[in-house]
Amino acid sequence: MKLSDFYASLVKAGSDLDPRCRKISSYADTAILYGSADTQVNKILVGIDIEVGELLLADKIRRESSLDLVLSHHPEGKAWAALYDVMQLQVDLLIKAGVSRRAAEGMLVERKREVERKLLPNNHTRAVDAARLLDLPFACCHTPADNHASFFIEKLMRDARPKKVADIVDILLAEPEYKHAQEQSAGPKVILGNPKRAVGKVFVEMTGGTEGPKEAFDSLYKNGVRTIVSMHLSEEHFRKIKDGDLNVVIAGHISSDTLGLNLILDKLEKKEKFSIISCSGFTRFSRN
Repeated sequence: MKLSDFYASLVKAGSDLDPRCRKISSYADTAILYGSADTQVNKILVGIDIEVGELLLADKIRRESSLDLVLSHHPEGKAWAALYDVMQLQVDLLIKAGVSRRAAEGMLVERKREVERKLLPNNHTRAVDAARLLDLPFACCHTPADNHASFFIEKLMRDARPKKVADIVDILLAEPEYKHAQEQSAGPKVILGNPKRAVGKVFVEMTGGTEGPKEAFDSLYKNGVRTIVSMHLSEEHFRKIKDGDLNVVIAGHISSDTLGLNLILDKLEKKEKFSIISCSGFTRFSRN
């Protein structure tokens, strides 16, 4: 499969499960960062974070055997700089939870600006420059993979119908990514609320670039949400949410990212098989 087709397949797979329920032709945080679009992709080094160290590792692997592409989950280069752009899909997530469009869009406007300001001073091109100097094809896949994790967990919650908050942890641990994380002392955890409390209406926060607006917690509660299942929660967001009466289950950041990547790679491998080497927090689990 050519790199251009590989990238197009990632975008299409992400679009198929996008919360906006319409065709998305591109994602700002998913890109071919370096390399020819005609590169034939057979063997891939996949990691949650790919930076200079991982690229040097990739170069060593390529010299000893072969390697066609390095794929990062988290964005680098122009995809990192433009991360805030994909946050707009959070509007649709909030609307599905019962929040009005006007309220959701109002909250996202300032949150996107906040994230954009935080991104501005970063050295975005560092890893991409290393890939260029090493002449290593380099790509990243962020929101399309997160869309898969979000869709999967939402369906899991609907099908399993957890009654108590602690049940959510048990349901997640039945999946290989979360079981593996638990073995590494990084498994899912209830960080707010009594594990014996009733779950109530669940809001899954797994996609949309980064954490949404802190103000959304109050709106979600007013619209009946009682439990949030999220990849992670910053201290700033934690301080805001603990003042309410919401239960919060942290599924796990790296494990949830791994889940999303595994699901999207499963789709691509139904078209063409790849040799995949795991690194930087990613572990390949196939459901094919």
